[in-house]
Amino acid sequence: MKDTSNYQQLAEIIKPYLPEDVKPEQVQEGSHLINDLNINSAHLVDIVLDVEDHYNIRLEESDMQQMQTVADALRIIQEKTR
Repeated sequence: MKDTSNYQQLAEIIKPYLPEDVKPEQVQEGSHLINDLNINSAHLVDIVLDVEDHYNIRLEESDMQQMQTVADALRIIQEKTR
């Protein structure tokens, strides 16, 4: 069950935070935010804040800890926006 609209929106949120050596096409559902996309911890916080603003949701510390991959983030967004 792939929600392409949420995936596309999340990919757009992530793209500005990618380092120069990572291409936007590398943002896939299975991509690990730190290991695969080389997103640093400060930018992870920015992504979380942008996700909260975009979806009008509140992410708890436990949600942030679970957000390891793009798919994890999508699952959390789906749970919070039901």
